[in-house]
Amino acid sequence: MLRSYLQHIEAAPSVVFPLICPVREGDWLEGWSESCKMIWSASGVAEPGCVFQTIEPSRPATIWIITEHDPDRGAVTFARVTPGLVASTLRVKIDGRRDGTSAVSVHYAVVPTSPEGEAYAAVRYDQPELLDSVAWWERSMNHYLATGEMLRHVRPGGSP
Repeated sequence: MLRSYLQHIEAAPSVVFPLICPVREGDWLEGWSESCKMIWSASGVAEPGCVFQTIEPSRPATIWIITEHDPDRGAVTFARVTPGLVASTLRVKIDGRRDGTSAVSVHYAVVPTSPEGEAYAAVRYDQPELLDSVAWWERSMNHYLATGEMLRHVRPGGSP
């Protein structure tokens, strides 16, 4: 299963690239700090070989390994395994635009590893659900870059 998206981020690649990090995402993506646990990183942030885990409510844990981290090319690749369900890669490529902003290409390649994984992938990587997630990610980063604050989901009753 392949999925690709293109985001428009209102900052130069040199500003955007460091934010694609298991630690720095906690600055701008709501819920990330609570769901992400660093397992290993020599520097404490994103780098080749960095290993971390995410656990989302009602979802199994996923182990991530950064297999490519190239600031000069604006490229980051994550290998991810959700044991018993799927193995996947997530590739993020950041390219500068003439107006000083960034085009961010997001590519998922997902392989179910079991019959349960096929059902999981059909829901988790269903186009509308993943599109909503990628769009939220884009809005959240742009909001953070514009305000220095994390964008919050509005809860019923109007409070974040």
